[in-house]
Amino acid sequence: MEKGKRIGAVILAGGQGKRMNSPVQKQYMMLAGRPVITYALEVFSCLQVDEIVLVVGAGELEYVREQILKPYGPFKVTAVTEGGRERYHSVYEGLKALSSCDYVLIHDGARPLISEDIILRAIRGAVAHEACAVGMPVKDTIKVIDTEGFAAETPDRSLLWQIQTPQAFSYPLIRQAYEKIMSDEKLQSNITDDAMIVEKWTSRKVKMIEGSYENLKVTTPDDLVLAEALLQRKT
Repeated sequence: MEKGKRIGAVILAGGQGKRMNSPVQKQYMMLAGRPVITYALEVFSCLQVDEIVLVVGAGELEYVREQILKPYGPFKVTAVTEGGRERYHSVYEGLKALSSCDYVLIHDGARPLISEDIILRAIRGAVAHEACAVGMPVKDTIKVIDTEGFAAETPDRSLLWQIQTPQAFSYPLIRQAYEKIMSDEKLQSNITDDAMIVEKWTSRKVKMIEGSYENLKVTTPDDLVLAEALLQRKT
């Protein structure tokens, strides 16, 4: 990477975790003795990331500072900010809270098994291509169904990837793309990730970067069990 270039990270910790059937949001649930979110914060803090913005849910600022950052840090968190109604609102708040960076990685805090290698590949991908997303080839056959639930199409599996995070971008590119969609509500339908915003509203293609099948998102109780087993295997 060019000398003098600054790397920022936006880590999202504002999910509701409804599929967990728990009053505690998934990113704050305990995993092997620590809150889920602390694993991502720790890995990002160990690398050549200059600043981290942690985006949390409404009313959670004090809880996160007192119950997460103080007892489990230190981390390179330079700002904690509240997110918005949808994921893309939260990412936008995180982008605005970065003080100064040339490249930015956007990561779901509910992916605790993120590794240093994946982050470094994402940084290199952003520098080389301005936009990249971590993912892995799908293992299963995928069916496209019609409105009545019948199989309508079977895409070529060799061309399909399951998308993960982090997704990494030139900061000016992703900020410009977000400014565009935030200025027009008609553009805000069916947004599922940051790469999609770049794909649809800039001329830049998004390079796919290999992640890991272990880089799972903790969404259900079963995911929590699997994540703990994978963590124990690494120790």
